[in-house]
Amino acid sequence: MNELLWTAGGAGFIFAMTCLGSAMVFLFRRPPSGKTQNLFLGFAAGIMISASVWSLLIPAMEASEEGGRANWLPAAAGFTLGVLFLLAMDWLIPHLHPGVNRMEGLSSSAKRTTLLVFAVTLHNIPEGMAVGLSFALAAQHGGDPALLASAMALAIGIGIQNFPEGAAISLPLRQEGFGVGKAFLLGCLSGAVEPASSLLVVLAAGLIAPFMPLLLAFAAGAMMYVVVEELIPEAHLGDHSNAGTLSVMGGFLLMMILDVALG
Repeated sequence: MNELLWTAGGAGFIFAMTCLGSAMVFLFRRPPSGKTQNLFLGFAAGIMISASVWSLLIPAMEASEEGGRANWLPAAAGFTLGVLFLLAMDWLIPHLHPGVNRMEGLSSSAKRTTLLVFAVTLHNIPEGMAVGLSFALAAQHGGDPALLASAMALAIGIGIQNFPEGAAISLPLRQEGFGVGKAFLLGCLSGAVEPASSLLVVLAAGLIAPFMPLLLAFAAGAMMYVVVEELIPEAHLGDHSNAGTLSVMGGFLLMMILDVALG
């Protein structure tokens, strides 16, 4: 029960940060400048890369060793499955990234706004899973304080990068003619899948216990797919932007410090 309460707190935090970012629509009418947006995206990419390594892949290998298995095999298999899952979702689910007019996924007559929300919701799934799995791992070890602290560190890191993510939905919607209230609500709802998936994973902790190393690595692979396929290209790091590169490094460093210092 305590682990469920901790998860609810962590899941509530990451959702609240998305809503807080979406609330920027009440203060600004336009999205931040291209350079600022690139810095935010690079920072989010750094956090997700670091979280994939420190909070997911390393615990996956440690959990495999505890079970007497080769530590790299479930991690490699889960990572591959996570990448393939997000790749399949990218192909199947119709979505549209902010600032891009070309729809991805299967053909759909859905409104542009719906497609924009789908794009963010798509990569929020592995983030929510990652937080839930971290708390589920702590629950399997009797609420180990170090594992609980590590799970909270992951929730804090993902929450931080959810702030610009919420603004990246609500502000473009405002520019497309939506009222301030509706733009805020849609931006906020785009993050609802994270607490939902976090809590579902913890509630199923007893059932998924034998597959925990595989699932941790699965979440890592899915998050890395989002970073490489979406965040880094959108941050225009290919333009040899020193600021963008440093923002990635800063995000990585922050998440590493959170995980090691709190864990």
